[in-house]
Amino acid sequence: MIGAIDQESRPRLDWPQIIAVVALLVIGAAFIHSATASNEIFTNRPWFRQPSLWHLIYGAIGLVIAGCLCWIDYRQIARWAIVAYWGSILLLLAVFVFGKEVYGAKRWIGIGPAQVQPSEFAKIGFIFMMAHYLSRPLEELRQPSIFWRALGLMALPFLLILKEPDLGSALLLLPVGLGMLWAAGTPPRWILRLVGAGALVVSLLLVDVLFAPPQWQFKLKDYQRRRLMVYFGIDFAANAPSSERARLHREQRAHSYNVEQALISVGSGGWFGKGWNQGQQITLGYLPRAVSHNDFIFSVIAEEKGFLGSVIVVSLYSVVLFTGIRTAAQSRDRLGRLLAVGVVILFFSQVFINIGMNIRIMPVTGVPLPLLSSGGSSVLCSLIAAGLLQNIHLYRRNY
Repeated sequence: MIGAIDQESRPRLDWPQIIAVVALLVIGAAFIHSATASNEIFTNRPWFRQPSLWHLIYGAIGLVIAGCLCWIDYRQIARWAIVAYWGSILLLLAVFVFGKEVYGAKRWIGIGPAQVQPSEFAKIGFIFMMAHYLSRPLEELRQPSIFWRALGLMALPFLLILKEPDLGSALLLLPVGLGMLWAAGTPPRWILRLVGAGALVVSLLLVDVLFAPPQWQFKLKDYQRRRLMVYFGIDFAANAPSSERARLHREQRAHSYNVEQALISVGSGGWFGKGWNQGQQITLGYLPRAVSHNDFIFSVIAEEKGFLGSVIVVSLYSVVLFTGIRTAAQSRDRLGRLLAVGVVILFFSQVFINIGMNIRIMPVTGVPLPLLSSGGSSVLCSLIAAGLLQNIHLYRRNY
């Protein structure tokens, strides 16, 4: 009887989640290699500078960090939530001073040969801070001042990331923050009113950007406006003089090229795909090689492994999400539940947006696919988030 009690009280790892995370990481490395094998930029590099190898290296580092996280109760880690939040804010500010500009955006800070993307770490710091702040009695959460301060905690990183500009990463903070407010017990009517007001503002902005005369339009970056026009199927040459129509139609084809080729890649894979490293969209250069291994990695998998490979990828993400939901439900304290809810919503939002833009149900926003897309900061933060879920699972009964 005593042995049975000891065995029951002994922490157990959530193995389905671990297996799914590692499988996604390995699949990511395999198809990053496939996406870059015919790219002249990478074929001329030595083996130790290949993106697929560095994907595994960052993955190994992330797994070590995630493992170290599991040694310390998440309640102890959460005591540093304020430091993590304001540290990430300082990193976001540092981007504007020390950041490297790529394609008109400052999103990365160079550290030796590596580049750090502070917006990825800001997501983790934000989740910690929100969970720490909202872990208070329900009576306090019904005070309007607490609600507005929580919105302030969400608005600060949102505006800084938006300023880079990185609209995709900024938008991810909204469902995470609102979902955590809902899970914490904030009066639903406040959240619904906020969502309704936000939806109204977004609708008015879209009407303004897409249909208003240029002098009345809300100021967006040119590429952001054109992405919206491509997504909604707005003719670039509408109301333009005949002398400009040919040029504007060429611009429209150029800006819609990525999503059209990604959709062709997904559709051409059929049921079982063309085989690993055999995707014609990649080898012939139709799927843009600059983004095929990060933003459009799902299209590579869909073409080379078909519908079956796509289902496997989505199933692995489902394992991560449902085990995270189970962890949140089993957690006995508000802090653990809120941390798990924040991580699950973050994972779900990234997967939904990225796969959605590969199959053209979402506009292109540059949101990476967790654990699959190439990018050191994204891989590290995804594994830290997964390690946090594992931590909550291990210590969920210690409250």
